Amino acid sequence: MVSYRAAVLREFGKPFSLEEFRYEPPSGWVGVRVRAVGVCGRDVVVWRGGFRNLRPPLVLGHEVFGEYEGKPVAVFPAIVGENCLERMEGRENLCRDYAILGETVPGGYAEYVYVPRWNLIELPDTRYTSYAAAACGVATFIHAAKVAGIGGGDRVLVTGAAGGVGIHGVQYLVSLGVEVYGTTRSREKARVLEELGVHPLTSREFSRELGAKVDAVFEVVGASTINESLRALKPQGTLVLIGNVEGKPLELARPAMIVMRELRIIGSAAYTRREYETAINLIARGLIKPFYKTYKLDEVNQAYKDMLSGNLVGRAVLTI
Repeated sequence: MVSYRAAVLREFGKPFSLEEFRYEPPSGWVGVRVRAVGVCGRDVVVWRGGFRNLRPPLVLGHEVFGEYEGKPVAVFPAIVGENCLERMEGRENLCRDYAILGETVPGGYAEYVYVPRWNLIELPDTRYTSYAAAACGVATFIHAAKVAGIGGGDRVLVTGAAGGVGIHGVQYLVSLGVEVYGTTRSREKARVLEELGVHPLTSREFSRELGAKVDAVFEVVGASTINESLRALKPQGTLVLIGNVEGKPLELARPAMIVMRELRIIGSAAYTRREYETAINLIARGLIKPFYKTYKLDEVNQAYKDMLSGNLVGRAVLTI
């Protein structure tokens, strides 16, 4: 049994409790001293109670960076069973027992996190906050672009483009030579997107603001934008469903349009360890600019208030 300080979610939708947390790690798992952890939109869905299989108390946080045996490491965010890993390594994101850190096992809103040694990835430096801000978003888009078959010359739209996933993902798409449009309701965030080479769209009816239709939409927001996103697609275009930040059911307003235009709706299941390593490498080389605001662990409730307000550009990152 180990004991360490953590931010514990005792009740969905309520403030976190800062307390000593006791945990019995499985045999063979190793402890990582957490230095920085990103606050992901998925975490917010969990906090709201959007995953019916989860029950408090929970220690959230899967974007974990810190130290193991004095060396800087990243923690691959998913726990995968050995049997599936032997059969599916390189496609481990499709394992049925793929479990996100911070949900079925305690996560990184804490001084320590415990994982199998396989989950550790060596970091090239100690810029923990930069990696915590950007790695998950970049890896998500690396995988989603593969799933959608997107490459140079394509024209795409990203919803929630100034959020923690979107603002880092759009940079990856721009690096591929893709023409990128991104939605945001904020004029200030729109200027940031323009500086990154993204065409910002600020209207609720962004499919009309867009003009010409796009080859693909990377749907990060989910329920509140999916129908407008479908209207933005060319015939035979693809909507890649990445996230659903409010956790509400997705309702299709015009199924006939999907049929008549032969639109595709496909899912993108997180990312693989190899894609996570690629994202870390891109950040280390300075090819992705991290956007984030840092908070101490005991400021986690303020971090959530700021995220829910929609005022943050990029990611909230907890430092520990």
